[in-house]
Amino acid sequence: MRPGWWTLHEAKRVLRTDYVHRIMLEISPERTFGVLSPAFRGCEGNFALQESSRNGCTFFVNNLCELYGTGLQPLECRFCHHDRVGQGIACHTRIEQEWDHPEGWALVDRWIKLVNFRHADYYRKISRNRNKG
Repeated sequence: MRPGWWTLHEAKRVLRTDYVHRIMLEISPERTFGVLSPAFRGCEGNFALQESSRNGCTFFVNNLCELYGTGLQPLECRFCHHDRVGQGIACHTRIEQEWDHPEGWALVDRWIKLVNFRHADYYRKISRNRNKG
């Protein structure tokens, strides 16, 4: 039910599809970077909101993943929790590290422009924290 994360390479491909508006922006606990992922239902084109997490993944319909077989299913969904049982946390952490990098920051900025993200100024303000410390 919880959306898995794409790698940067996977997310770049998704940004070239009609699915771009079904993505949400998850903010790191440190509030220094964001991760693009399939949205919780109700969070499409928005921040990931904890109260929407119970709504499940926007692509999970009738107990099936709409992305299955499209080549756009997130690595975390198709591999980390299924083929590598027990390795989910390590896999999630590795994907997170990819996003906390200038290439990841640029990809989030690109998505912000593509969907005309209404909270762009707020995201840019909090993401400046990555330059501190």
